[in-house]
Amino acid sequence: QVQLVESGGGLVQAGDSLRISCAASGRTFSDDNMGWFRQAPGKEREFVAAVRRSGGSTYYADSVKGRFTISRDNAKNTMDLQMNSLKPEDTAEYYCAAKTDIFSLGDPLNYDYWGQGTQVTVSS
Repeated sequence: QVQLVESGGGLVQAGDSLRISCAASGRTFSDDNMGWFRQAPGKEREFVAAVRRSGGSTYYADSVKGRFTISRDNAKNTMDLQMNSLKPEDTAEYYCAAKTDIFSLGDPLNYDYWGQGTQVTVSS
């Protein structure tokens, strides 16, 4: 049974930094491409960032490029999202997700496994 568990969310002020993590179990972590998505109240789930199996290739939504950094540690079965210069519009529930193929890494419909989410709230 695949399990993805997010942690590290919280309430911060605009301009602050926050690091959220995803711990994976139940599969060979290095077999999966991983992504971060977020969903704000009343909005659709949107792509934030993705990293391929080896960690050598990363992808970002334009809205977070230059501020967020995705990384993974295949030895520890974890994935992180370092978020800097946070803005109120970054406020959302953040989800980690896993998929085996490399196609459409930005499309949430193509991911096979999901965590329960961690809330990030940025006050102005």
